[in-house]
Amino acid sequence: MGLALEEARAAGGAGDVPVGAVVLSPDGHVIGVGRNRREADGDPTAHAEVLALRGAGQALGSWRMTGCTLVVTLEPCTMCAGAIVLARVPHLVLGAWDKKAGACGSTRDVVRDSRLNHQVQVTGGVREAEAADLLRDFFTARR
Repeated sequence: MGLALEEARAAGGAGDVPVGAVVLSPDGHVIGVGRNRREADGDPTAHAEVLALRGAGQALGSWRMTGCTLVVTLEPCTMCAGAIVLARVPHLVLGAWDKKAGACGSTRDVVRDSRLNHQVQVTGGVREAEAADLLRDFFTARR
């Protein structure tokens, strides 16, 4: 989570919502890193999770993230939750819960929907206060 928080800080410093993500291989090595880049890239899909998954896919040479763990500072949205399921990520670790747009247990639970072909184990609240503070400070400075 420490590396994901560093990525979140970098995103915030660049004017994007401060969210960071990392993908860990089954043996615990970092194989994908991402931070929000929607503003920087002008890309609505440039969420930290999607970018980290893309990097991990390149590192693995496969779109299947079997045995991997995604660590992200904020509960993923519906788009990212769908990408996590489609990538077959077995474990998601998240920092702050998103009671407005979270799709991994807060407003909806895409990653554990039994109607889908894959479900994800979710561990939430890891360094939650630190992740939430980054977001709160970012939005307070802009309002």
